[in-house]
Amino acid sequence: MTNNKNEVMEVLTGPERRRRWSAEEKLAMVRETFEPGKTVSMVARLHGINPNQLFQWRKLHQDGSLSAVSAGEEVVPASELSDALKQIKELQRLLGKKTMENEILREAVEVMKSRKWIARSPSLPGDDQ
Repeated sequence: MTNNKNEVMEVLTGPERRRRWSAEEKLAMVRETFEPGKTVSMVARLHGINPNQLFQWRKLHQDGSLSAVSAGEEVVPASELSDALKQIKELQRLLGKKTMENEILREAVEVMKSRKWIARSPSLPGDDQ
């Protein structure tokens, strides 16, 4: 189908009315927008997409999400990553604290064994008195 300017217009028919672009195709279009003398609107028009879509892909590219998608990596929101990193830090702190408590208790048990206080304790299992 053509219009008055002799431009070719693609008409999508059938149940699938949206085109699917691979991550490589999106990245190529985004890179094209950074070429000298090219605008987002111009590149969008050349490829038959809405400029807003191309602006969105540029934003994803600047955030690193578009390249992560092309590399097959999972993309998560920055807030979710920040929350996960905070949780990791807190868990590492707690693990360090528990490790220190464990070492203190081991030393206490050794001291008590050396003084034979533990062997005399009737409350410990295995002691026959």
